[in-house]
Amino acid sequence: MDLAAYFERVRFTGDVKPDLATLQALHRAHQYSVPFENLDVQLRRPVGLDRRASFEKIVRARRGGWCYEMNGLFEWVLREIGFDVMRMSAGVMRETQGEQQLGNHLCLRVKLDQPYLVDVGFGGSLSEPLPLRKGLREDPPYRIELYEIDDGYWRFSERTDDKPFTFDFRAAPADEALFVEKSRYQQTDPASPFIQTLVVQRRTVDTHVSLRGRVLSITHAGGSEDKTVLESPDELVAALRSRFDLDVPEAATLWPAICARHDAVFSKP
Repeated sequence: MDLAAYFERVRFTGDVKPDLATLQALHRAHQYSVPFENLDVQLRRPVGLDRRASFEKIVRARRGGWCYEMNGLFEWVLREIGFDVMRMSAGVMRETQGEQQLGNHLCLRVKLDQPYLVDVGFGGSLSEPLPLRKGLREDPPYRIELYEIDDGYWRFSERTDDKPFTFDFRAAPADEALFVEKSRYQQTDPASPFIQTLVVQRRTVDTHVSLRGRVLSITHAGGSEDKTVLESPDELVAALRSRFDLDVPEAATLWPAICARHDAVFSKP
């Protein structure tokens, strides 16, 4: 692990200690600098779970990644600094889609004066670590909530309106074999949302920028939203550069599939 290179990538400066102040600062730095993105899945490039590959992609190649890459790399960084970190299996929207969702998300627990939920790989909604206890917090433009549900699970919820986006997890070591299975599914199965739709997301201090297919959305503090529909592959490549600092010109080859998906979704009655 080249910590200096990682710190440069996320624009982090300052003292580094295994304490809460460092954890908070690193979490913010990563969220503000590194976008969540599934471009490699869309381009049919295999994405593994190896942390060294994640380092090369995110730090050296200045790309983003999805949860297995982003939180996998962040776990490695935190361990190198001296934090007590545990990988946890989570299920995105398990509340509506059931147990089959478990393992489709990797999140972290860091133990300091108390346990903290740490997650830089859920699209940028969580600006700082969240104490692992029941509570609400404003992370503009999101309202963040954490609470216990049945069978020893916790539920994390983010919302800007009345439609929460959630994941469930147990505060226990992850099932690593399940990560392998779910990672394979999410990048190969036609039913996978990561196969179906291009997704790129990033937050600033109090706004969140999201690209889903052709639709570029900027959500502001207070919940207001600006939307733009991209009109060409050149606009797609330009948006990736200007909004997300991603230089991926080959994304232009995805344009026919992006348009087909857009038409299928927005032509529904």
